[in-house]
Amino acid sequence: MILKALYDYYDRCKGTLPAFGRELKEIGFLIVINREGDFMRFEDRRIDKKQAQTFIVKKQLGRTSAPLANYLYDSSAYVFGFSDKKDFDGCRRYLETFKKKVEEIYKAAPDNADITAVHRFYQHDTQAILAKMKADVLWPEIEKNLNKKYSFFSFLINGDTHIIAEKEELLDLLDADNHDNEKVCLVSGKKGKIVDVTTATMIPGSQAVAKIVSFQVKSGYDSYGKEQGANAPISEKSEFAYSTALKHLLRSDSRNKFLIGNRTFLFWASKDNEAGNQAEKGFFDLFGFSDTEDDDPNAKIEQVRKVFKAIYSGELNTSLDDKFYILGLAPNSARIAVVYWAEIPLMEFAKRINRHFEDMDITGAIRPYMALRSILGAVTLGGKSSDVTPNLPDALVKSIFQGQPYPYTLFTSCIRRIKAEMTNEKYNEAFKKGYITTRAAIIKAYLNRLNNSNKKIEKEMDKNNNNQGYLCGRLFAVLDKIQEEANKQHTIRERYMNSASATPAAVFATILNLSLHHSEKLSEGRRIQFEQLKQEIMDKIDADGFPAHLSLQDQGRFFVGYYHQRQKLFTKNEKEENNNNQ
Repeated sequence: MILKALYDYYDRCKGTLPAFGRELKEIGFLIVINREGDFMRFEDRRIDKKQAQTFIVKKQLGRTSAPLANYLYDSSAYVFGFSDKKDFDGCRRYLETFKKKVEEIYKAAPDNADITAVHRFYQHDTQAILAKMKADVLWPEIEKNLNKKYSFFSFLINGDTHIIAEKEELLDLLDADNHDNEKVCLVSGKKGKIVDVTTATMIPGSQAVAKIVSFQVKSGYDSYGKEQGANAPISEKSEFAYSTALKHLLRSDSRNKFLIGNRTFLFWASKDNEAGNQAEKGFFDLFGFSDTEDDDPNAKIEQVRKVFKAIYSGELNTSLDDKFYILGLAPNSARIAVVYWAEIPLMEFAKRINRHFEDMDITGAIRPYMALRSILGAVTLGGKSSDVTPNLPDALVKSIFQGQPYPYTLFTSCIRRIKAEMTNEKYNEAFKKGYITTRAAIIKAYLNRLNNSNKKIEKEMDKNNNNQGYLCGRLFAVLDKIQEEANKQHTIRERYMNSASATPAAVFATILNLSLHHSEKLSEGRRIQFEQLKQEIMDKIDADGFPAHLSLQDQGRFFVGYYHQRQKLFTKNEKEENNNNQ
């Protein structure tokens, strides 16, 4: 299913992607030669430290242990016999393989001036050429970057504007219709020439030779005498289509991917229509990977919400055939591991995104939706999403995309961070960064998705919520507010909040007595207001008194109750100030 979806995506984007047998390749350095084949200099085609200029060249070959040369471009070991091991003799067989490829192309077009120049280059003494190369000003950079993904070399005739490897008159020279080894392709269902090995597709953190599909030899996977690709027949055209689509989705400026930790998630719609394009754009913006900062942080998020609401309501037309795909990949030795795959009808996907919006919506939020990075960052020590436990991003993505309960690890990590940041300094810092609101939203969303008999937690403070944990949190917020107005301090929060959230009975008697002393410093009117509010909450506490212990779920409700009541008191004060000013 994954390969077929990528194959179809190539068909959808065929006009903008390389034709069969071609690919966009990053080539970091060019060997500039003259018409006589003499080495003149290296030319740097890197854009920055991570990427280089791309050229449409013949598709890179899938390699095993046997040396195979690419078409007029390759690594330093193949092009001029040098590797990071600095072992010329060890690279000789790679260099000879590349020279044989050049010889084949030259024999196919002996009158072509460009291939003639490259052919002449290889008639010179290889060691002498290498010595000249090492004297070039760019050699230290080349030697330092031999293992980068852009560490490929091709030729440029001095004064020309196109590299040899992208010359149209040379690209088709060795292509031939070969009908040997034709079988029915498991991707397209059509008969075609079957590949023995597949194309390497590097993802962040993987080796350069990593593949999403690979075949082992003599490792127990062969059957009925078949080897390598014959075990799972994929035609050359299908393999080209899915690998080209995958590389297109993985490109550095792709707006169809996001990275969390060592996971790479790709997403795309099945059709090139308005609903599909809007879903892709909205999904990218929803995760907060915009290129520019907007004056209004809500602008794009609100637009995303409108897009998915329009898809689900039918305002943006979709059909039952319209689907949305999500592919999660992770590096795994010399292979690429598929850690997540979802194929969802577009309308159902919009429904699940809308539900996530609703679950995470909470009063006081700067924006109505917290990006995935914000959610994960809010439950880590340093606020970095990359620091979360390895499996949490996958679990969170799955819960959102499949409409399942949010991961328990997310909830427990959230509770742990709240309890670790009770000091005034840490609490204020977390508040400024938006973590307090995000954590309250996480707890609300987690608890509401659980299938239990507890009352649903609302977006705003709910006076009808009689859960004992929620009530204890509300009461603690009132006592905290009394101290804040009386002494401009939050010492009861620093000293007692963690205990109050876990063992209310052991703490509340003490802090209720403290609040009486704090109330004496308030005006009579304000004191009466707080006493009425305290009594309103305490009237709903069980007749047996405060709970001796709160379960972890009820501890979560405690913190949401605290947050809700704080927001209510804050909003009330704002209204009172506005009324007084008027």
